[in-house]
Amino acid sequence: MDDNNAVERTFKEKAVDLLYEAVSVFVTAVVIIMLVFTFVIRFVGVVGESMEPTLHTGDWALIMQTEFYHPRYGDVVVISQPNSYHENIIKRIIATEGQSVDIDFTTGKVFIDGGEAVEPYLGSPTTNYYDMEFPLTVPEGYVFVMGDNRQKSIDSRSTTIGLIRTDYILGAAKWAITENGRVDLEL
Repeated sequence: MDDNNAVERTFKEKAVDLLYEAVSVFVTAVVIIMLVFTFVIRFVGVVGESMEPTLHTGDWALIMQTEFYHPRYGDVVVISQPNSYHENIIKRIIATEGQSVDIDFTTGKVFIDGGEAVEPYLGSPTTNYYDMEFPLTVPEGYVFVMGDNRQKSIDSRSTTIGLIRTDYILGAAKWAITENGRVDLEL
């Protein structure tokens, strides 16, 4: 009888040890996933027409969050800067600090530092004028952003959104999940 109790006790001890190990691995995995999704990458849902035809309502953009991010022309970014809409927005960087932006609202062309911007992602030309004065030079620590659907986007052309402080850029979107599959967002 004592041998059976010893075997049974050993079996119970092994089961408890195995359960403890499994729970420990699960908890560690959950903590690592939470840290990655909090500090490294994040999925952001797209709402609205401002980034069409690139992104549509219901798409999910994967943003890479990094403390060492340097804004570049063409980056699709998620912005947390306070605005009249009280929500994060997703737009494309058109100009970075020190660059001059001018827009010919008659032809719909955008000029950066005097040269015409190459914008293969556009859904429509830039003919909507808001209340920002052009040409303008982007100050240090800011970027100028616009949506890809220029006729349906409130962006840096309007003081409602204005120029964006780089501190408020949550991250750059590298790709998105759309109803047509994965879309690469880098130029």
